[in-house]
Amino acid sequence: MYTKWMSDFSNDEIMAVAKKPGALLTLELELTRACNLVCKYCYASSGQSLSGELTYAELIKVVAEAEELGARRIVILGGGEPLIYPQLRTLIAHIRNTGLGVDLFTNGTLLNRDWAEFLFSMQVAVNVKYNSFAPATQDYLAGRPGTYAAIQEALSHLHQAGYPDKEHPLGIETIICAQNVDEIPEIWQWARNHQYIPYIEMMTPQGRLRDFPNLNVPLERVQQVFLEVQKMDKEQFGHEWPITPALLGETCQRHLYSCTVDSLGNISPCPGVDIKVGNVREQSLGTILKNSPVINDLRNIRETIKGECKTCEHHAICYGCRGAAYQLTGDYLATDSLCWKVTNKVGDLNT
Repeated sequence: MYTKWMSDFSNDEIMAVAKKPGALLTLELELTRACNLVCKYCYASSGQSLSGELTYAELIKVVAEAEELGARRIVILGGGEPLIYPQLRTLIAHIRNTGLGVDLFTNGTLLNRDWAEFLFSMQVAVNVKYNSFAPATQDYLAGRPGTYAAIQEALSHLHQAGYPDKEHPLGIETIICAQNVDEIPEIWQWARNHQYIPYIEMMTPQGRLRDFPNLNVPLERVQQVFLEVQKMDKEQFGHEWPITPALLGETCQRHLYSCTVDSLGNISPCPGVDIKVGNVREQSLGTILKNSPVINDLRNIRETIKGECKTCEHHAICYGCRGAAYQLTGDYLATDSLCWKVTNKVGDLNT
């Protein structure tokens, strides 16, 4: 899950970091697994906080280590719901006072006017879940009645606070599933018309999604949606981009310059490649990143990647979804079989 305002780094900057062991441009930080929703597609199966989650002092230490490694933004993930974390405002203020940017992922249901004004004052880039124009569909996917209405209120509060503008990006985060696949082009168009950053992605086959196969979409249909949105974005909004999984309008390069720290301090390449390569309670962030074979494999993904992803025509700009590859095969370097370009692999997300 990566927002487009975080990819403002030039290719030269990204490649320089990728070639420097332990360096970062962003750090993805999970504060808690506690969540007030039970989204059927949640990669983390969030709901209750975990025993022994990082203390505020430990989070501050991780942020300081990330800054030393060159990080310019801290991405506060929605593994649980960040607004539940009691010291979120203090943490955001601290991060901003260090000169780092903050990107916040939230389900929006707890985002009132006071929160919106605070986030605006801190110049936080906000990304709100938005999966459907139909209240029943949104509520079904979130596992809680009233979610749709709460998200509408959150967007209203953010607008009143001043979002979006150049210094205050506002994104909408949407997963592509059977219940909303026909809406995806309209959601994209609506986002563009409202100056939202559309972040629309295929689901990663992990976590709670494994219990809900009825969310899966045939890959042929996903490809059709990508093609339709690509055509619309060019004709109506003047944006041109190649079609690559698993993000509409974007290619994921997060493994070249980022990593994830979960609420227990475990470091992994990303939420999809949830291999624990170390823990910040045991070693420094820099030491772990420099010495991890997994991290180094992914930093050199163009050389280490396997199978059809290695020979794909888009190899220079895309390496598929490493999370999908890992969750389906156990090999984070394997071909992404959820890409419709892979021969004889077209099917639903359980293929």
